[in-house]
Amino acid sequence: MRNVTLTDIFQQPSAQKYLNRSGVVHAIATAYHALSFAKEYGVDPDLATKAALLHDVGHYTWYTNGQWDYSLYKENDIHAIKGAERAHKLLIRLGEDPRKAKEIALAILLHTDSYLPKGQLDLLPLQRVVALADEADEEPGGMHHYRSLDMKTALSRIKKLDRLVDAQYETENLKHSV
Repeated sequence: MRNVTLTDIFQQPSAQKYLNRSGVVHAIATAYHALSFAKEYGVDPDLATKAALLHDVGHYTWYTNGQWDYSLYKENDIHAIKGAERAHKLLIRLGEDPRKAKEIALAILLHTDSYLPKGQLDLLPLQRVVALADEADEEPGGMHHYRSLDMKTALSRIKKLDRLVDAQYETENLKHSV
């Protein structure tokens, strides 16, 4: 049984504010990719989809002369740091298990290395799943953040994803009981 669902998260005003800023379509698509990668890597689908949904909630918009400046963003962004903190706070407030909230926050923190000095990170499986899911939905120039979707359809997709995560748990429980 999950303490907090994706629907619970999505319906929070603070989550909607930050998801709208970073791109609801990208967040949902990344969560769907994370579900697939979670199966492949043996990762908890609940943690993977939550981390993927919230992975970009730390985004700030970088503009020059009223125009989105992708190079300025790439040079100065620390959205993973801000997003990890925002997601952790949101999850704790919603009643998520503190250990799970921390795992999710760490996966968000490490979903990109854009703010870190050059080098190879040794990611844990959940962290790798979120990074791969994010990469699977990226578009050149950050355009994946600007696809749009009405909130009713977005909520419908989130609810469907919740059902898929629940079904994954039911399948796992059946495997363990045989």
